[in-house]
Amino acid sequence: MSGYDRRVGSPAQRWAEGWKRAWEEHDPAGVAALYAEDAVDYSAPFRPPGTGRDAVRAYAEWAFASETEQQVWFGEPVEEGRRALVEWWATRLEDGRESTLAGCTVLRFDGDGLVAEARNYWHEENGRRPPHEGWGR
Repeated sequence: MSGYDRRVGSPAQRWAEGWKRAWEEHDPAGVAALYAEDAVDYSAPFRPPGTGRDAVRAYAEWAFASETEQQVWFGEPVEEGRRALVEWWATRLEDGRESTLAGCTVLRFDGDGLVAEARNYWHEENGRRPPHEGWGR
């Protein structure tokens, strides 16, 4: 995973495409490459934030460690200036249990187009459920 590529769309589009690729390939370094060195990342609303690119990488390593057979979708970003919202959806097998994650990430980008702050809001259900018609637009 090459990570951040300024030639591909807006920062939010690059983030969504990069995260999708990295999640599908279980590439924590690819995820981390999308974030600024001093980024603040809230992986869930009530968890303390991870601070810095190394914390983002460590979170991705932890999250990917127990899952297999993941299928991942990212919706079209909703953007205004340096802020964006991106919906995401994933089905997976985690420790032998099928589950579906659906969420949204609120992003703020720095002047270089890297994530300065990310706040994730998500829900998990048992079983594999594909995104519903019209999702992510």
